[in-house]
Amino acid sequence: MSVPPNYRLINIDRLDPDHPSNFDLSTLVPADTGAGSITSSAEAQSLAGQIRQLLRGGDTEGALRGALENVPYGGDDRAKEVHLATVTEILQSIKQSEMSPLLTNIYRSEGGSDLLDVLMKYLYKGMQYTPHTTGDPSKRKSVSPQPTGFSQIHARGTSEGGGAAMSVLLSWHEKLVEIAGPGSIMRVMTDRRTV
Repeated sequence: MSVPPNYRLINIDRLDPDHPSNFDLSTLVPADTGAGSITSSAEAQSLAGQIRQLLRGGDTEGALRGALENVPYGGDDRAKEVHLATVTEILQSIKQSEMSPLLTNIYRSEGGSDLLDVLMKYLYKGMQYTPHTTGDPSKRKSVSPQPTGFSQIHARGTSEGGGAAMSVLLSWHEKLVEIAGPGSIMRVMTDRRTV
């Protein structure tokens, strides 16, 4: 007579076909991520030069598409910073009246929804990005009293241009949500690839 198996010791998760141990997690990342297109800061600088040429030529949509199609997902931190600066420069060079038609053209094109999701990533990255001010004592934050009685915190020796950049990013965010919808925000928040 054989001994019956102890059913409490059977790992039933191994029998479930939807369990993560039973499929390759790399299939969760789309194949055409653009990863590997830019891996170093030198490549990002080169792409930035090409994009500036497009901007000087007046092709703002081509410049924005070029930046959004060549994302340094697999690049080092310096490459990501250079690319963020390039995307921010493009966004600042486009007039507010041109935002909606440009975003609509991109959205209606093939793969446009993915490109707008990448743009949303750059908007959030630009909103959270603050230059590192460690090391140089002249760049440390100071508090300057205002005539209104409120204090304003800013870095010494810098202009208040950060507010203008934030205003541009918020304008782009508004237009982007208008065209791509709030689903873009959710896709960006849940995507594991960072820009």
